[in-house]
Parts: sequence; structure tokens; C-alpha cells
Amino acid sequence: MSDAPDERRGSGRGRVIGGGLAVLGVVAVLALLLVGLLQGGVETTIQDALDAGERPPAPALGLPVLAGGNSLAEGETIDVPDLAGRPVVINFWASWCPPCRSEAPLLEDISRRYADEDVLFLGVDSRDLSDNARAFIAEFGLTYPSLRDGTDDTERRWQVTGLPETYILDAQGRVAARIVGEITRAEQITTPLDQLL
Repeated sequence: MSDAPDERRGSGRGRVIGGGLAVLGVVAVLALLLVGLLQGGVETTIQDALDAGERPPAPALGLPVLAGGNSLAEGETIDVPDLAGRPVVINFWASWCPPCRSEAPLLEDISRRYADEDVLFLGVDSRDLSDNARAFIAEFGLTYPSLRDGTDDTERRWQVTGLPETYILDAQGRVAARIVGEITRAEQITTPLDQLL
């Protein structure tokens, strides 16, 4: 009988310690939430903003022209403010990407349709070798300029989830539409683009 009171006392201490740890855990989680709120919380993604009906500002480009097409000088650095005043279609691609190869003729066709509409089409070659990218441009006869993302930093800023991926900017340099994956129908580009003209 003398052992019974000691066992109860030990169980009580275990419950107090367990309860104290639970309270500390809750306090730690609340502290982390508070720190997150004070630091601005979680950044909204481009897709979150589009889903909410907003047009977020386009991230920076700051990339050199790989092939100028008919409008830009090779080696010139292009950034979003340089594009303001007209809608812009930006397509992230790579020469080794099969869906990029499949969509290239269609994108070229669409860019030619809008040649007189003051719409700029830009390719952004990413995760690729420059010589392979130039061969891709020549193979598909791309007449619109392509930029070179040699470090993939721009791809990360634009929150590209895979190649190909296409963004449509309005004349104020805001993202108006995002198409993830291969463009298989002209309407994927023309419908949102026509709404900006």
C-alpha cells in the first residue's frame, strides 16, 4: 500500500510536465505566426493574384537579347519598364523541351498575326545553351526577339513552374494572364490578348 501514493504522485508530475510542454508548443506556434504577420506574411504568388481577379506587377526581366528578331539589338538588356505602353506576350522556353518545340510554330504564327497591333512577343530562353537556343530560333524561323536567362534567376522571379510557360502583360506592365504548359490552340493567347487591345 505504501507504493500506491508514490505512483500517483509521479503520474501527477508527468501530467504537469506534459501539460507544460503542450502550452509551450502552442506559445511557440503563436509566436511564429506573429513574427510572420509582422514581417508581411506570406508573399502572394502571381497565380494567386490572377485567381483573385488582380493584375500583379510583372517581375523584373533585366535580360540580354539573345536574338533580336525584327525589333531589338542582340546584347541589349531588356526590362519590364522598357516594354510599357503595349501588351507583351512572354514565353519561357528551352531548345531541349519537347512541348516548347511543339508550340513554337503556333507562337510564331500568332506573333505574325499581331505584327500590326503594337503587341510585342518575347521568348525567354532558360536552362539552355546559347548555341542550342540560336539553332532552335533558326529551325522554327522565329521572328520575335528572345532573351537569355543564363542563371534561371528570372525564371524563379516569374514563378515559372515548368517549361513552356507564357505570360501576357497589359500596357502598364502588369500580368494579365498566365498559361502553364504548351500552347496548343491560338485562342489560349488571342482571347486574353484581344481583351487588352
